[in-house]
Amino acid sequence: MGRHGKSQHQKRARAAAQLRAQEAYASAPHSFVFARGPAGPGVRQLSLDVRRVMEPYTATSLQVRRRNSLKDCVAVAGPLGVSHFLIFSKTEKNVTFRLIRLPGGPTLTFRVNKYSLVRDVVSSLRRHRMHEQQFSHPPLLVLNGFGPHGLHVKLTASVFQNMFPSINVHKVNLNCVKRCLLLSYDPDSQEFQFRHYSLKVVPVGASRGMKKLLQEKFPNMSRLEDVSELLATGAGLSESEAEPDGEHNVTELPQVLAGRGNMKAEQSAVRLTEIGPRITLQLIKIQEGVGDGNVLYHSLVHKSEEELRATLATREQKLLLKAERRSKQEQDIKRKKELREAHRKRSLAGMQHVEPPSTDKGDGDSDAEDPGQPEGAAQASDEEDEAEYFRQAVGEEPDEDMFPKAKRRRPNKSPGQPISGDQRPGRGRGQHPKGRFQAAKGKQLRGATAHHFPRGRALGRASVSKRPHHKSSAAARA
Repeated sequence: MGRHGKSQHQKRARAAAQLRAQEAYASAPHSFVFARGPAGPGVRQLSLDVRRVMEPYTATSLQVRRRNSLKDCVAVAGPLGVSHFLIFSKTEKNVTFRLIRLPGGPTLTFRVNKYSLVRDVVSSLRRHRMHEQQFSHPPLLVLNGFGPHGLHVKLTASVFQNMFPSINVHKVNLNCVKRCLLLSYDPDSQEFQFRHYSLKVVPVGASRGMKKLLQEKFPNMSRLEDVSELLATGAGLSESEAEPDGEHNVTELPQVLAGRGNMKAEQSAVRLTEIGPRITLQLIKIQEGVGDGNVLYHSLVHKSEEELRATLATREQKLLLKAERRSKQEQDIKRKKELREAHRKRSLAGMQHVEPPSTDKGDGDSDAEDPGQPEGAAQASDEEDEAEYFRQAVGEEPDEDMFPKAKRRRPNKSPGQPISGDQRPGRGRGQHPKGRFQAAKGKQLRGATAHHFPRGRALGRASVSKRPHHKSSAAARA
């Protein structure tokens, strides 16, 4: 059984052809054609007709809304590889056409003196030749009359040439040439004529009857006695079907062309049929940038050398101020970024120093060292313990110099009355830092002995009492 599908050689050839087509499409210049502002239905239709001329390397479904600015269009054009803008607009007096080369200019501004839409041109023809296959390839640009008439004319011709992909005359496929765009310049009126044609190639040297047979159009031969009369004289054909051919449009084909009778090295006639639109343009000015910049040429305003120098000086001063402001903004941005970075580092350093103590929630077998009670809390606890022990042993409040940092408790009774055992405060823990247990020198303590102070500190001469210390101070004195 034979193999089904395509061979490896066919697959590689198709992949290589697709790669070449993608590279050719990416390298070709692309364009945006749109109308801006209150252009009106006529100017908007004119922009659509010009967009049709620029196919296939143009955005056929482009929609530009009123809120979209020119900067928005430029921002979108970069990623899409768009190289030219064709913008139509209308004022109270004129219709303006601007041709912008992206991304750095120049900008050519034309005034549209006259124009005719596609529907107007086609309606004036008896038979028009226009079909969808013609717009699958770009038109062939033909420049006429662009001689040594000034640098502005040369620059205009160069911009129009860069709008369409370049053609290698030795490798071009004539079957891809279906349309022709003619741009001619009249130095007397300084106007540019924009014309769009459909191109057709037919063989020459054959009679009208033979041409009909080649086109599979059989005429009425009821009046003829022999078929030779049809081939010899072309009887039965109307005079309008015969188009005059001469030296101006007859050429020898270098390759086989699509169509009956168009063979290589044979004589064929090239016929053009206008399909519109038709525009008459007049160049007004040329600027450097995209929509703004230095005016390189102006057909209505002529300045002297002093005015040009003053204009250039003013523009240079504006550029210097702009560069200075930009450099200052960049320095401010850099300084703020450094401050944010330094603040972030300080914050991270502080977070590393202040770490909360980890608590062991397990079974107590953690290997981490127990930090124990904080030093301040331990000191305050010892101070309060000693003061409370003194109250219970002696029955009186300690002097201020004995425990300077311990809390003082105010008795419920009036000053001078002894505190009973029922009113003695219970033992508690304070939060003051540890103080030194100072003994009152020369003070006799009642109802207390030396073994009541386990820390071994002498409290002076204290009388030993056999009564228990838990009784009231009045009973102890008795």
